Amino acid sequence: METVFTHPTEFIAYVLDHCANYFIGICLAVVIWFYFSNNPMRHSRWFVLRRFINWFPLGMTYAFLYMGRYNLNVAKNALGDLMTKQELGTIFAAGTVTYAAAFLINGPLVDKIGGKKGILIAAIGSSVANVMLGVLTWLTVIGKLKLNLVMTFSFFYSVNMYFQSYGAVSIIKVKSYWFHVRERGVFGAIFGTLISIGVYFAFDWGQQIINLTKANSTGGWFHDLLQTIFATNVLVNGHGVDATWAVFFIPAAILVVWVLIDLWLIKDTPEEANFPSFDTHDASSGQMHIELSTMDLLKKVFASPLMLLIAAIGLTSGIFRNGITQWYFVFAAEVKQPGAEFFLQHWGLLLCVFGIIGGFAGGWMSDHLFQSRRGPPAALLCAFIFLMTIVMAIFLTSSPLILGYAAVLIVMASVGITSLMAGTAATDFGGRKAAATCSGVVDGATYVGSGIQSFSLGYLTTWNWHYWPLFLLPFALVGLFVAIKIWHNLPAATRKYLAEVEQKQA
Repeated sequence: METVFTHPTEFIAYVLDHCANYFIGICLAVVIWFYFSNNPMRHSRWFVLRRFINWFPLGMTYAFLYMGRYNLNVAKNALGDLMTKQELGTIFAAGTVTYAAAFLINGPLVDKIGGKKGILIAAIGSSVANVMLGVLTWLTVIGKLKLNLVMTFSFFYSVNMYFQSYGAVSIIKVKSYWFHVRERGVFGAIFGTLISIGVYFAFDWGQQIINLTKANSTGGWFHDLLQTIFATNVLVNGHGVDATWAVFFIPAAILVVWVLIDLWLIKDTPEEANFPSFDTHDASSGQMHIELSTMDLLKKVFASPLMLLIAAIGLTSGIFRNGITQWYFVFAAEVKQPGAEFFLQHWGLLLCVFGIIGGFAGGWMSDHLFQSRRGPPAALLCAFIFLMTIVMAIFLTSSPLILGYAAVLIVMASVGITSLMAGTAATDFGGRKAAATCSGVVDGATYVGSGIQSFSLGYLTTWNWHYWPLFLLPFALVGLFVAIKIWHNLPAATRKYLAEVEQKQA
């Protein structure tokens, strides 16, 4: 029977329903093509290929860490009244604050042990923590959790987020040795892509896991396999229950697979892969022989007004990104969105696609329009977020479609900002020697922002959802103001390199 569409949103929903995984595959293929087609430093083909072999498994591990991070949000909707909005806000905030504080330890540690060991610690630790969260969810669903739900989930989610904090600093530490400053805008885009794909895994794959493990669901061989593994003989009062705990166990298993791949393929530096030494012209140029203590590494951040300004922008981006990522999913489940149901049904996919666009927009503008300065595109993206929060506030209850698009556009811009600040600017000004520490503190500030919004919006939205966009609004202005303050900043080594290139071309 021929499908007839009476409204554009019906066509969009149809495409998302039937082509989501293919579309993500296409997006990833485009990102890989863009990576191979962008070679401003004229590296050899083997270097470019070996660098891909290095960052792809590292990046996919990071993406699946995201699946093991935001699965809490998916589980909350499945648990319904067993976990309230306030409880989710408190649990998520406890995890994000732990994540932020952990960088004071893990950033300097990864600078010393290297990114490969760091990503292995992240994946193994998060896998174990997700197993424990799965056990807690199982006990909650069958009514056997005797301890306080908020306290127990907060503790194990915080353990999860402690190990998660090794992920970002590890991928950026490895990146700092393999990507020149003039290429890092593109890597920032790749970093944003990995974040976005991870969010897709968490929300869309996570929701599919929830759907396939419902007590009364039906399906094909994969449904039957999940039911056999997770739901067999689980009864409450003689009836089957939804096996919500599967949304924690499956990411844990996937992370173990990537640990084995990472052990085989990842190299911390080009030299370890038998390439000559590579000067990336960041803040460590000419200083690679200097050994830095933990205090030296921390001073690189906390004694630098510029790095603190970068961290402040990161903080605002955490408020935007997670303020939308976390709460639109809850809002749309609580307040019906007629005509815009596809936003909730495909939240992860939409965040993925728009996040990729945001990451590439920020990175491309930085490298091609602003000589690898990170402040100008961050300022433009903050200004865009300010406009979109006003749109959200105006159309919150009157136009579900406009609200949905404004929400994903805010995520698009905020991923671009996060990629530029934590993924790129912190490494440029921290240099290879302090890449993990500097990017870690900036990423930590991002999650301080996430914790602030989680605590705040968990309570404010319980009173009235109108507080949601109004809460985000002033932080957009703060981010814009600070980004303008760093508009002209570049590392000294980068300025020298650009001047030399300009002289050669003259």
